[in-house]
Amino acid sequence: MKRALIVLVALCAAAVVLVWMLNFWGGQTIVDPAPISPPAREQVARGAYLARAGNCMLCHTERGSASYAGGRPVATPFGTVYSSNLTPDAETGIGRWSAAHFRRALHEGRSRDGRLLYPVFPYTHTTRVTGADADALFDYLRSLPPVHKPNVQHRLRWPYSTQAALAAWRALYFRPQTFLEDARRGREWNRGAYLVQGLGHCGACHTARNALGGLRDAMDLSGGLIPMQNWYAPSLTSAGEAGVADWSLEDIQKLLGTGTSPRGTVQGPMAEVVLHSTQYLEPGDLRAMAVYLKGLPPTPTDTNPLEVPMPGGAVVERGGKLYEQHCAACHGDKGEGVRGAYPALAGNRAVTMSVTTNLVQVVLHGGYPPATRGNPRPYGMPPFATTLSDGDVAAVLSYMRSSWGNRAAPVTELQVTQQRASMRD
Repeated sequence: MKRALIVLVALCAAAVVLVWMLNFWGGQTIVDPAPISPPAREQVARGAYLARAGNCMLCHTERGSASYAGGRPVATPFGTVYSSNLTPDAETGIGRWSAAHFRRALHEGRSRDGRLLYPVFPYTHTTRVTGADADALFDYLRSLPPVHKPNVQHRLRWPYSTQAALAAWRALYFRPQTFLEDARRGREWNRGAYLVQGLGHCGACHTARNALGGLRDAMDLSGGLIPMQNWYAPSLTSAGEAGVADWSLEDIQKLLGTGTSPRGTVQGPMAEVVLHSTQYLEPGDLRAMAVYLKGLPPTPTDTNPLEVPMPGGAVVERGGKLYEQHCAACHGDKGEGVRGAYPALAGNRAVTMSVTTNLVQVVLHGGYPPATRGNPRPYGMPPFATTLSDGDVAAVLSYMRSSWGNRAAPVTELQVTQQRASMRD
C-alpha cells in the first residue's frame, strides 16, 4: 500500500513537471524590450490587410463600442470569455507591449506578463503565422487610436478559470508550430494552406472538438458543431457536405469573395466571416485558398442512400402541404429554386446533410447571406419560428429531404424541440 502511494505521488509529480515543461520550457522570454519606432505606412497597410484576413476585429469589438477595444463576450461550454483591448492604450490595451510580446501571444498563447491565454483566442492556429506577418499586425494595431477600456473579467467555472487547468489543457492539445511550405506543392497551394491553417483559422470551426474543447486535429477540416452557437460547420473534405473538390476554382473564389456562387450560398457564422473578412481579400489570396480547399483529400463515406429510412406517408403529406403554403413561391413546386435569387432544394446537399442543425436554424430564424460588395442586395429567407410548430418544421424538412430525388433521413419533432430549446438557453 505504501509503495503504491509512493508510485502515485511520483507519477503526479512527473505529470506536474511535464505540464510545466510543455507550457514554459523553451518558450520565448522577454526581459528588456527594445524601444518601438513609429511604423511605416506600408507596414500599417499590410497589417490592416492581415487583420482582415484573420477577422480580428469581429471578436475584439463589442457591439456599439470602438473597434478593437475588446469586451465582446464569447460563450463557451465552460463559461464566458471576454475579448481583450487591442488598441494601444497604455493602461488597458497593448500600449506597453513590444513586437516580441505580440509574437509570443500569437505563437505561444501567452500574454505580456507570461500568463497563459484561453484558446478562445485561436493561438492553436495563429502559432503558424510568420514573424514578419505578426510584426505587421502589431504595427497596425499600435497605429489605431488608443481607447481606455478596461478588460472585462472572464466568467468561467472552476477549475476552468485557473491557470493550472489551462496549463493541463495546453499540455494535451497545444504545441507551438511553424508553418512549413510543402516543396511538392505549388506557390498558390502553399499560400492557401498558410491562410487557411493560420490567420484564417478555418479549423477552429470546421473541426470537431471533444468534451474538453480540444481539437481532434486542427487540420482535418472534417466538420463539427460550433459550441454554444447551434450551427454546424460542415466538412470541407466531404462531397456530401461542403467539400469543393468538384467545384471550379472560380466558383470557390466567388463564394469566399461574395458569399454566393452558382454552387452555393453561405449563411450563419460563415456569412459573418465573408462579411467581415474574406470579401476584402485580394483575388490572388482568394484563389490560393480555393486551390488549397479544392485539393483537400476527400473523406470517404459509408452511407448508402438506399439504406436511409424514409418518412411515412402521413408525414410526407403534411410536409408537402406546408411546403406548398410557405415555401413553393420562392423555391419552386419541384424544389428548383430561382437562379441568382432563391436556392434550389432538389439535389442541395445543405438539405440532405446527415446533420440537420443548420436546416432547423434557417427555418426557425431565417436565412441571411451577407451583403457584400460583390452581392450587395442578397435575397434572404424570413423566420418561421412563430409560424410553424416543432411538428410542422419536422414535417416540412422531412418532405424536402425525401422529394425531387433527395434521399435523406427524416427530421423528428424531438430534434426540432431540442434545438429550439437550446437556442433559448
